[in-house]
Amino acid sequence: MRVIAAARTAGIARVVMTSSYAAVGYTVKPGDHYSETDWTDPHTPGLPAYHKSKVLAERAAWEHVRAHGDIELTVVNPTGIFGPQLGDRPSASLGLVRNMLTGRMPVVPVMYFGVVDVREVVDLHLRAMLHPKAAGERFIAVGGPAVSLFGMARILREHFPAAAALLPSAEMTVEQVREAAKTEPAPRDAAALRGRIPVISNDKARSVLGWEPRDVVETIVATADSQIRRGLELPDAGRAAGPHG
Repeated sequence: MRVIAAARTAGIARVVMTSSYAAVGYTVKPGDHYSETDWTDPHTPGLPAYHKSKVLAERAAWEHVRAHGDIELTVVNPTGIFGPQLGDRPSASLGLVRNMLTGRMPVVPVMYFGVVDVREVVDLHLRAMLHPKAAGERFIAVGGPAVSLFGMARILREHFPAAAALLPSAEMTVEQVREAAKTEPAPRDAAALRGRIPVISNDKARSVLGWEPRDVVETIVATADSQIRRGLELPDAGRAAGPHG
């Protein structure tokens, strides 16, 4: 609220808030199809604190703007953000790819999620700042259909064959994930999702703002390339030739 209050004081017409897909799509819905009008239920049993915080923070922002009525709000709700590392500290998403490439994840839970390139998130924010139709709207940032952790490993294996032996070689079943979650915190998010494949649409950002995100494969490959440029060494220097090589 401090940022919105400061923007109002400075005479800024519109604030673009970075929320999260966690505020949209973590409550089970028929067909698992989520849109910008959906909200995660903050009272969902076992909902992680991060997800709950995103729901409560975004709702508070909307309530504040509606109560005052003298400033516009637009919200961008990104799914998992991947792509080139831009700062010194890698995000959790980038760390996931790094862990796969270095053999720290020999198996992965069955889990599907949305992927978006960090460069496209920036582009969407700029469009949300400037487009007259963006005021008072939410936009889901996702590059394409949901992918699984094991699907991500397949992308990396195809484009980085030097790391093939280190990449996840098996996917846990829903039952195995549920059992592991009883004693280990790491699989609990995956256990809650129960292998569901969410349908996440970027149609609104495309149609209203003219947003055109990169293909998910390109984003995952760029994530790995970024880690290699920053010193990550694969078993040898080779990699598959292809459209990104």
